[in-house]
Amino acid sequence: MKNINPVDTNSWKSLKEHFYKIKDLHMKDLFFQDKDRFHKFSINFNNQILVDFSKNRITSDTILKLLMLAKEVDLSGAIHSMFNGEKINRTENRAVLHVALRNLSNTSITYDNKNVMIDVNNMLEKMKLFSKLIINGTWKGYTGKSITDIVNIGIGGSDLGPSMIVQALDAYRNHLKMHFVSNMDGSHISNVLKKINPETTLFLVVSKTFTTEETLINANTAKIWMNEYFHTNDFLDNHFIAISMNVKNVIDFGIKLDNIFTFWDWVGGRYSLWSSVGFSIVLSIGFSNFLLLLHGAHAMDQHYLNTDFSKNIPVLLALIGIWYNNFFLSETEAILPYDQNMRRFPAFLQQTNMESNGKNVDRNGCFVRWQTGPIIWGESGTNGQHAFYQLLHQGTKLVPCDFIASVCPNNHVLVNHHVQLLSHFFSQTQALAFGQFEINTENKCNNISSPTKDSLYAFPYKAFEGNKPSNSIFLYQINPYNLGALIALYEHKVFTQGVIFNIFSFDQWGVELGKKLAKTISCSLINKSQEIQYDSSTNGLINFYKSFS
Repeated sequence: MKNINPVDTNSWKSLKEHFYKIKDLHMKDLFFQDKDRFHKFSINFNNQILVDFSKNRITSDTILKLLMLAKEVDLSGAIHSMFNGEKINRTENRAVLHVALRNLSNTSITYDNKNVMIDVNNMLEKMKLFSKLIINGTWKGYTGKSITDIVNIGIGGSDLGPSMIVQALDAYRNHLKMHFVSNMDGSHISNVLKKINPETTLFLVVSKTFTTEETLINANTAKIWMNEYFHTNDFLDNHFIAISMNVKNVIDFGIKLDNIFTFWDWVGGRYSLWSSVGFSIVLSIGFSNFLLLLHGAHAMDQHYLNTDFSKNIPVLLALIGIWYNNFFLSETEAILPYDQNMRRFPAFLQQTNMESNGKNVDRNGCFVRWQTGPIIWGESGTNGQHAFYQLLHQGTKLVPCDFIASVCPNNHVLVNHHVQLLSHFFSQTQALAFGQFEINTENKCNNISSPTKDSLYAFPYKAFEGNKPSNSIFLYQINPYNLGALIALYEHKVFTQGVIFNIFSFDQWGVELGKKLAKTISCSLINKSQEIQYDSSTNGLINFYKSFS
């Protein structure tokens, strides 16, 4: 990967000049001037996902200049470096090969002179075997009863991806009840333990290093809870499975080797749901549906790798995001899924994007002089409309939005709900783009022939400027294949932006300082007599706590 700062490229300078020329253009005019705009600025992926980016403050010239930026920073070379297993995560000297985890074409992918697909396929086979035993009831608990509940204990990438997918694919779930515990707050695991039976529960302890504090404190609480029920630790073989790279630490915890699912250092935490970290997904929707999830992601991988950038969905969405983040200085993006089961998708993308590209040092080791990763947030469907859409429509912030919906609902009984939901999906992007200045529009709906004094007074408050950008991502259905493709789309969008920002997207050193300080402060809290001097604020907070405890 080349280390080229985007602001030093000719295309960046050209984009700055272009921005001042078109920044005040209104989308109403862009659509009026080009009746074919939708067809020029939309892409159909395998007749399963339609991506409409026509409601953006861009012209064909904008796209050409953005594509030139991608060329100048050698995005193509960076993509091939990742797919070829080069160690592009340089601060940790690792490859970034989550694409290998869904490489169902089984083409050879070499890392450190070894075809990684051998280990990937072996682990997939183990997941298939174990999941079959657990789902069909052959796997028994310590007292001989079949498993009814699965508790996934993990945090970050060991929780967000699997829990999001299990929820999103609720229509595909089997009889097993799935629970996810991530927070160190004792309320989280306590609330789950109240719902389950020790004799029929299987715990999945998921930690890449098996040193993650939040995961281990919850795992030990679960272990103690089980021990208090059985009065022995002999239950571990029947009720605990570990997913980790650190086999020694897992065995020291008490989990036997056969119950350990491994993965590799080239699997980043927030990209690990495709690996054995996704075992909870397999147990929830079955192995065949998990394979469809991988197939969808693999199809998007091939699209990203082989499609010209001018028709490449992740590349174009990434470039449009940079256009707003760095030229309009919007700094934020809203993810708005019109599907209640997709309500955790914004939180999942927060980690995917913000932990990857929330960096202020470039690949040369210098502080950046441009905006890097945006703030990602959002909420599902019409819930968001009654919460923060007011700001989207009439606030002073420019918030580019991704609207996500499906043609076919997974709830086939209440189809009329879906029709009404889609009417909001369509109308919100229309309202954001084109606004409303006509005071008679509302009056006509109410059969009022002329505006009243009160309606004239309210006019400025009911005016919508419009010109608010959005992408519409319209899936045929929220199914395993399409969800896999959608997640991979966003993964590649994030990688594309990281390449252009000239940062390392696959480390996360920013999360370490707080953890380090917490260990020291923890000693101060446990040892009441120990007095360690921090800053006056931290001392004051600790002393307030100690005064009660």
